[in-house]
Amino acid sequence: MRDRPISRPTLTRRGALGAGALAASSALAGCSSPLAAGLLGSELSPGTLVYWNLFGGGDGGRMKSMEDVYRQEQGDPSSLQATTFAWGNPYYSKVTLATVGNQPPDVAIAHLTRAKPLWDGGLLEAITEEDLAGVGLSSADFNAKAWQAQVTDGKNVAIPLDTHPFVMFFNRAVLEPAGLLEPDGRITDLSGIDTFEAALAEISAVTGGIALAVANVSENATPWRFFWSLYNQYDGAAPFLADGGTSITVDEEIFSDIMHRVETWVENGWLNRTLDYAGSQTEMFVGNAGLYLQGEWEISTAQSIEGLDFGMAPIPTLFDRPATQGDSHTFILPRKDRSPEDRARAMGFIASLLKQSMTWAEGGHVPTYLPTFESAEYTALLPQADYASAADNTYYDDPAWYGGSGSTFENTVGPQLGLVQQGTQSPEDALAHIRAQLDVYLSTPSPL
Repeated sequence: MRDRPISRPTLTRRGALGAGALAASSALAGCSSPLAAGLLGSELSPGTLVYWNLFGGGDGGRMKSMEDVYRQEQGDPSSLQATTFAWGNPYYSKVTLATVGNQPPDVAIAHLTRAKPLWDGGLLEAITEEDLAGVGLSSADFNAKAWQAQVTDGKNVAIPLDTHPFVMFFNRAVLEPAGLLEPDGRITDLSGIDTFEAALAEISAVTGGIALAVANVSENATPWRFFWSLYNQYDGAAPFLADGGTSITVDEEIFSDIMHRVETWVENGWLNRTLDYAGSQTEMFVGNAGLYLQGEWEISTAQSIEGLDFGMAPIPTLFDRPATQGDSHTFILPRKDRSPEDRARAMGFIASLLKQSMTWAEGGHVPTYLPTFESAEYTALLPQADYASAADNTYYDDPAWYGGSGSTFENTVGPQLGLVQQGTQSPEDALAHIRAQLDVYLSTPSPL
């Protein structure tokens, strides 16, 4: 079932540095908890599946509902022990350390862009077509873009649950007087840079201020998502990083064109100069902006605003081809000693959650499981279905041990891009600072 024999990695000094320090005072919720089981080797009831994830907020609530369905299917409340950890680098440190000690969870969630470095570090088991077939699945059941993106070294290293693209929210109360709504309430096609900029001018005339809100203060990921979405709309755009993250290959001309255009939008009063994450969405919610760019997961926030009449759409194609930044939540099998029965149980759990993808889609994420994506129920789910096509045009962050969602790469590049939007540095200075700050990572081997 495995492509290579189990060989538990040794925790070297480099490995400890890469995983990050885990405080000895971390609270353990009892010796039978998944955290204790994963990090201290405590015993669990036979047949209990241990599952780790990083979902909070609305996603966390939906995931708990899906977990409960699995328990009901098994007819045993103790069939699953699920634990949620903090999002970002601390979560991946826990997964790494537990796997090094051969006490990882049976199944874990990982962003697709973070699963690939885990595979490169020898911390994951490949998932075969036989594994999938054993629970009634096949690779053909998944969105082709997301499925192909997880393939590494010719192996399936993760099973994508969703795609979560960067999308456009719009306020109908603002767009209607701007003449930018279709009769069915969807936004007018804004493809083409001239058309889009004309729309920004029309919206700004309605609001008396900005047209477009994009977070860039105390926020690292959004400036990166904004840039990466537009950058990949250019034909022939080179990867930002190449050779596994050891070299920077970004196209400087495209970088300059995009960031100078951002400067122009700010100077024209169409794009905010400074807004934090919450402030950017509030501007659209209250009608001070007609458009707002963010991950589709903010649908739950928008739906909670009383009286807000909003819609959603993919990022318009301003240049040569449709593209948007995004990632996928995936299921991974951390490398461990497990019996065939354990492996079958893990795959059965994954299949159960995939078959509940409609529940997951309610929170905004685009299901990769095609039986759900192609269903009449999902097609009728609005506004989710209106931006679902963005999943086919999603561009993932380039592979690097320090890259991916919530990573050092995003936390390095994002602030520099945000400063250009704030008007405190030029695009040329931003790229120079990015190069300088990434240099240490380019020349440092992966600690995994």
